[in-house]
Amino acid sequence: GAGVTASIAQYIGKKDKKNADNCAQHAVFLGVIITLFLTVLGVYFGEDLLRLLGAEDSRILSTAYSYLEILIFGIGGVVFSLFFRAILAGEGETKIPMIIGLVGTMSNLVLDPIFIFILGKGVDGAAIATVLSQVVMLAMYFFVIFIMKKTFLSFDFSRFHYSPSILKMIFVIGIPSSLSMLIMSFGQAVMNKILINYDSYQVIGQKGYTIAKIGAELKSNGVIIMPALGEAYVAAYQIVSRIDMLLFMPCLGIAIALTSIVGMFFGAKEFSKLVWVVKYGISSAIIITVVSVIILFLSAEKILPLFSSNQEVLSVGITYLKIIALVYPIVAISVICARICQALGKGMPLLVVTIVRVLLLTAPLSLYFRARGFDIEWVWYSQVFAIFIATFISFLFMQFYFKKFGIVRTVSKS
Repeated sequence: GAGVTASIAQYIGKKDKKNADNCAQHAVFLGVIITLFLTVLGVYFGEDLLRLLGAEDSRILSTAYSYLEILIFGIGGVVFSLFFRAILAGEGETKIPMIIGLVGTMSNLVLDPIFIFILGKGVDGAAIATVLSQVVMLAMYFFVIFIMKKTFLSFDFSRFHYSPSILKMIFVIGIPSSLSMLIMSFGQAVMNKILINYDSYQVIGQKGYTIAKIGAELKSNGVIIMPALGEAYVAAYQIVSRIDMLLFMPCLGIAIALTSIVGMFFGAKEFSKLVWVVKYGISSAIIITVVSVIILFLSAEKILPLFSSNQEVLSVGITYLKIIALVYPIVAISVICARICQALGKGMPLLVVTIVRVLLLTAPLSLYFRARGFDIEWVWYSQVFAIFIATFISFLFMQFYFKKFGIVRTVSKS
């Protein structure tokens, strides 16, 4: 999706509508190919993939595969909705995808209880509701794009011509972006595994001990050691991650908008406007995240209980939220810098930054702290450290490409 958005934006900036149209048409054909690939993958290798993801229990595997079998029928809706949203974003249209996304979400919320409870379909009902919601979204995109023709771009497939250069532009940005998402999903799974097995103990019966790694010496002295609080750590991590997603939606919206606007200005060689809009976007994101940090610090004890009533989860979650919230402005800068690089036609910075943050820093440091018996807070500190390093690298990449393409030099001369 990101590759399609940036490529279309650059062609529009160059006032090359013919190639912008052709790029959108390439995206549609790519959607067909990807849908077929994922469908075959799900049908023939679905159970193996679920086992790989940890569904080893036969009952869980059966339930998960039953859900997946139905979901496969809606995979085309997911793929094409993603590409149509990217196409519209490339031409600067964000309101229509927002409305369609909202309708899809509301449809799912309405259909879920109908199929799960009223019709008694259970897990299969949830899958059916999801597929129908995707169908609704896809139908709306088709209506807007092909019936009402509300887009700047044209979809006259009789004028389609295969272009290796267009595919290259899409893949140079799109493949690193897709790999980054896979790495982040893998990183979350690894983090859950680390947290569920975190070697900390709740120590009862000896004054002065709370949560710490306690050795065999204490066991021999008759101290009662309760099992590790892994489940509480995982729950707290998941809850704070959901809060992160919610609070970063405005910043993500700014980053997506910058991909389109920066791509257009870059294609048009309007470098002074490009730099201005980048500064404006970064400053806006920082202001939004700083306000979010203040709100979270003042109300963390009231926000977390909305997600859980478990006191252990709340204790860990409140501490984690207050630690990770401190770097929200830094995360916003990192996300925007990576998106700007995509708008300039460079997708590798995002992949490099994701590898460094997730695979080279956060996971190894968390494993090290667990092995050495550090308190759980050190895992949160490792994430903060990784975010600072990742943001620094993202900013360096953006500065490098600004100099490489003469953006900084041109602005300083003017």
